[in-house]
Amino acid sequence: MRTCTCIYHFLVLNWYIFLNYYIPRHGNEQKEYKIFQDGAQWKYLTLLNLFVFLVFWTIFLYDRELVYPKILDEIFPIWMNHAMHTFILPFSLLEVILRPHHYPSKKTGITLLAAGTVAYTARVLWIYSETGRWVYPVLGKLSPLGLTVFFSSSYFLSVSIYLFGEKINRWKWGHMMQPWMKRK
Repeated sequence: MRTCTCIYHFLVLNWYIFLNYYIPRHGNEQKEYKIFQDGAQWKYLTLLNLFVFLVFWTIFLYDRELVYPKILDEIFPIWMNHAMHTFILPFSLLEVILRPHHYPSKKTGITLLAAGTVAYTARVLWIYSETGRWVYPVLGKLSPLGLTVFFSSSYFLSVSIYLFGEKINRWKWGHMMQPWMKRK
């Protein structure tokens, strides 16, 4: 099982490296589009962590122009959209199946998640303050209150997914987790 897990992690790591290498080099026509200015591809959460399946596809199905404008179809083939926004779901599920994870305390985990969320939100707001353009078009449609609700909801959704992942991990691997779990 350990060998399968190592091979799986090696393949996923290489997939991630490939995407981060391929995307900025894909075609010279990218220079014509302003979407890669002001932080290039690193301003997009997709390329920072790939854990965007639920939010991306929900907004995409509502109005794709808010997260992945149709013009991107001219730049990226459809497989790349799925590589960035869909494949994380099966990768995450396989991760839970292949390997038990030892979560920190809930307080530590949620605090670290909050720190990451605040850092990314600060970066998005900083890019907007410097350029006058939003990283994601959906943000330009929101009022200041709407932005607050959006960023807060995103954090609470992240916490929910984190806690759900912890629960699935405990359900699948609970018997193996006992020595590391705190006694109550």
